[in-house]
This record gives sequence, structure tokens and C-alpha cells, in this order.
Amino acid sequence: MIDHQTLGDAKQVCPTTTQRLVREGALLVDVRERDEVASITFDVPAIVNIPLFEMEQRWSELPKDRELVLVCESGERSLKATYYLQFRGFTHVSNMEGGLLKWMRKGFPVIGKRYEAPAAATTSSCCGGPAPVASPTGCCAPTSAKE
Repeated sequence: MIDHQTLGDAKQVCPTTTQRLVREGALLVDVRERDEVASITFDVPAIVNIPLFEMEQRWSELPKDRELVLVCESGERSLKATYYLQFRGFTHVSNMEGGLLKWMRKGFPVIGKRYEAPAAATTSSCCGGPAPVASPTGCCAPTSAKE
């Protein structure tokens, strides 16, 4: 179990900032399952898929000297992966809050058929708990994830 208090807060970025980071050389790390990625994915030049359940075995494939932005469908799994990589010594790692759902709501490019989240998904997290509260400072303001 990772102690989030010891690691500190994970850096969160919005889809707009993520696009800028990718243009500047960041690597998107999609932690969704392969079948999810096969049906729809981010249309960006630098992306790798390491499903969350494989992260423990494959984290060493990721560069420590390059900015990494972790993504998933809603931002929950990628946040867990962000903390895991911080635990492994990564310092240039961020979580994209809101995930693919927020990316699509902003009209950013995807490969595959766009969709909207079911109503239940907008009111709860992927783990069944309450959805995180939106930041009062807007989507692009840097925020920290709290447990």
C-alpha cells in the first residue's frame, strides 16, 4: 500500500494543459485496458498503453527523464498510477484530471467513436465512491489530489 501522505500530493493537469505538455514533448501514458484503448483513444503523437494492472511489472519501461501525463477514462485509475510512479521515484509525472471523458467534452481529438459517460458515471467515481468535487479555480488551474 502506498502512503500518499509520505509521497505528497500528485500534480493534476487539465486536458488543455495536457495538450500543451504533449506539444512540448511529454509522453501520455494511458492506463486503461487494451479493449478500452482499441475502441477509442487520444489522438496524440506520443502515447503508450500500460494498463493499470500491469503497471507494477512494466513501470521500468517509462522514461524518468521525460514529462509523463497519466490518463484513463475518468482520471481515477491514472491518479493511482501517478502515485505509484511517484513511489518509484518519478518526479516528472502528472495526472490528467477528468480523463478521456473531459478530453472529449472539450472537443479534443480522439481516434474512434466519441461517446458520453452514462449518468451514473458522472455522479460517482470508477471505484463506486462519490465523484471528486470540481476545482473552484477552473480546469486549468494546477490542483492537488487529496485522499
